[in-house]
Amino acid sequence: MKLTVIGCGYLGATHAACMAELGHEVLGMDSDMDKVHVLNTGKAPIHERDLDGLLAKHAASGRLRFTSSYAEAAAFGDLHFIGVGTPQQPGKHSYDLTHLFTAVRQLAPHLTGPAVVAVKSTVPVGTAPRVRDLLHDHAPAGRAIEVAWNPEFLRESFAVEDTLRPDRLVLGFDTVHSWPEAVLRQCFEKIIEAGTPTIVTDWATAELAKVSANAFLATKISFINAIAEVCEASGADVTQLADILGHDARIGHGGMRPGLGFGGGCLPKDIRGFMARADELGVDQALTILSEVDAINNRRRERVIDLAREQLGGNLMGKRITVWGAAFKPETDDIRDSPALAVAQKLHELGATVTVTDPKALDNARKTHSELDYIDDPIAALQDADLLLHLTEWPQYSHIDPHQLATRMTAPKVIDGRGTLDSHCWREAGWIFRTLGCP
Repeated sequence: MKLTVIGCGYLGATHAACMAELGHEVLGMDSDMDKVHVLNTGKAPIHERDLDGLLAKHAASGRLRFTSSYAEAAAFGDLHFIGVGTPQQPGKHSYDLTHLFTAVRQLAPHLTGPAVVAVKSTVPVGTAPRVRDLLHDHAPAGRAIEVAWNPEFLRESFAVEDTLRPDRLVLGFDTVHSWPEAVLRQCFEKIIEAGTPTIVTDWATAELAKVSANAFLATKISFINAIAEVCEASGADVTQLADILGHDARIGHGGMRPGLGFGGGCLPKDIRGFMARADELGVDQALTILSEVDAINNRRRERVIDLAREQLGGNLMGKRITVWGAAFKPETDDIRDSPALAVAQKLHELGATVTVTDPKALDNARKTHSELDYIDDPIAALQDADLLLHLTEWPQYSHIDPHQLATRMTAPKVIDGRGTLDSHCWREAGWIFRTLGCP
């Protein structure tokens, strides 16, 4: 097939590369000329596992290229995926759909024949009819344009894997139409033939799929972190408790790891956007639980700051603190709503000198948090530090020998905000070791 992907950020660039990997001819379209240039060289503008390899492979094969022209995209094929960002509105909980509606309005005048526009962006339920109306009103082909909803369920750092081998495929349509469903089934033929569960549903259900999944995951994470607060107060060990709970098949281990909490561009935005939409629909009480989920998540950051103050004698003024981690999660350079940087920023505001290290995210962190200090080497970053905070669980941090670190610091003290360091090993090496939810 010949298809396009409108919007080539994290979602769109990944989708475009993976569609080329499935054998399609793909034209990515983005209004950012610099991004288009980088992508056409076979490189990703973000750090995402395996993405550079796919981009380079299919830029060379000729199956994948990028443009900034809506007219070129419209003429290229009859299936157009839209994967633009839908961030949280400044000062509000609602989604900002500016990028989505701009993309639809600019694509529509160039659609002169029948086409399927499949939206992947996460939106408030009820957005699909607005997209359809815009297309029908502004496209020369009018009602020959069909709208489908195809939500993504990508995990950052596993986005390529999740696109090529997803755990489910959701296709949403307004009514039963054989043609748009056949187009999407042809597009995803290899994925469907591999046995991926494929759910064909209505627009509203498809729109709710991603945001509901994220809301449940956020709830599960905040639940175990709420239990961690009880464990700290009672002397229990939340890590062992989470393992005990996870062996119940109705609960499972996934998402049950206690720690600093979630961040990134999806979970915080989606639970707030979900609450905002429920309020607009007059069913806000149905999602009041998500307000507490959000509050628990933010309390984890405050708890790390409280522990830091406690470890440093009650006063952070003038103290030197090293933070391992800037990205919101490992294997990405994404710092959106990063718990690690939120803690680092607050410690700086309280008078500490904060040095941050991260394998991939330092360039992005410097752009938004220029007041912090940055060092690439996690060991060198500890020189003369009074406290170490482990706040992003990059695997290389767990492999560092704590015996070689203690003498660099004024006193060997560490707070493990992610629960992935070996507490026995660190304590044996002479460290004062604290972690969330454990004695």
